[in-house]
Amino acid sequence: MAHSRPGLDADRAHLLHPLHHPSSYPQARIWVEGQGAVIKDSTGREYLDGLAGLWNVTVGHGRKELASAAHDQMATLAYCSSYAGSTNYPAIALAERLSEIAYKSINTFFFTSGGAEATESSIKTARFYWKARGKADKTKVISRHRAYHGLTLAAMSATGLPAFWPMFEPRVPGFSHIDAPDPYRFVNADPGTSLGVAAANQLEAAILREGADTVAAFIAEPVQGAGGVIVPPPDYFPRIREICNRHDVLLIADEVITGFGRTGKWFGLEHYGIEPDIMQFAKGITSGYIPLGGIGVSDAIREVINGVAPGKRWMHAYTYSGHPTCCAVALKNLEILHDERLIERAARLGAQLADRLQRLTSLAGVGHVRSQGLIGAVEVVADKATKALHPSEAQMAARLTDAMLERGLVTRVAMDCICIAPPLVISEAQLDRVVEIIAEAIPAALKPQST
Repeated sequence: MAHSRPGLDADRAHLLHPLHHPSSYPQARIWVEGQGAVIKDSTGREYLDGLAGLWNVTVGHGRKELASAAHDQMATLAYCSSYAGSTNYPAIALAERLSEIAYKSINTFFFTSGGAEATESSIKTARFYWKARGKADKTKVISRHRAYHGLTLAAMSATGLPAFWPMFEPRVPGFSHIDAPDPYRFVNADPGTSLGVAAANQLEAAILREGADTVAAFIAEPVQGAGGVIVPPPDYFPRIREICNRHDVLLIADEVITGFGRTGKWFGLEHYGIEPDIMQFAKGITSGYIPLGGIGVSDAIREVINGVAPGKRWMHAYTYSGHPTCCAVALKNLEILHDERLIERAARLGAQLADRLQRLTSLAGVGHVRSQGLIGAVEVVADKATKALHPSEAQMAARLTDAMLERGLVTRVAMDCICIAPPLVISEAQLDRVVEIIAEAIPAALKPQST
């Protein structure tokens, strides 16, 4: 039976969207097609995709190779359980491939359906590890303000964006937050210490305040994405690693956004010469073509998981863990990233992006720009001298978003930070146009609104 394409009336009648309120999308767009770094809506208008979907369409839209990988696997074995006693070739091959490209100490992987499930898996694994080591009181997790780790209940409790909390309280107990290492906004109370070390030292203070014998892990994005693309100073993470080692606290790297080439390296902490105990990933592993996430654990953690008595086994599971179709698409995606040298391309175009963003600093209203590889942000402020943001009633994020959409760019504005993370296949000319549109949109958004 043939069906006509449904419209926005059907959408409003039957769909609950993420972050939903019906007033938030009176002029919603229906996206229908994508190719490379361009997406098209139902009216036929094309836009540059400034955020690679939702930080995830790394190899670009319209990759038939990924569709073929899904088709071939679905036609052979679409799904099977990966519970103990069962496995499949794509899951085995993907875990083996990840061991070749991930941090040297991480060679064992567990697959989920996405990033929030990966966060839950990391937190549970950290608790399991310390219980198995005879330290059952080590259950607390420290995170950062402006962090995003997902919105399932424990993940939301780690997420450091208060807008997500109020209507779902109470949060899971045992979670606390320290300041983000924001080179623009962090207030360094110790003038004899670099900003990066001072920000990291907040972790040690928090561990001592909570009691080191109660803290299981510190979870951190190498670059904080949804919190406004916060790129830490180079000495921040080496100090974090030292503090975690000193106090027996596991370091969890949330590589959901930074993983698979976004920053110009396979994984974000490679920039700082350290390795995490647990890394979590999603988004870019399949370029968003099919849902997949997971965690990788260090060899030391793997030995503890495998060394407990059967009655204390790692009783953690998802129906879709190791889904063969998802893993087959991920394998093909990693092949594209490698064969087309897209990680190197992200580093090269990242230099172009940094240069173009720097030129925006003279614009009225631009407080700060930052980037690493092909992820960056332009922070818009009401007062450059005080760094004050526009009041909420000014609706600056919506005004910026609308001004960019009018000029053919779709991306997100988080806390008045225009986020930039295009597909790694974006052309040099398209990348220049992204920044040009931002340069045009900011003064347009800052114009007084007619009443």
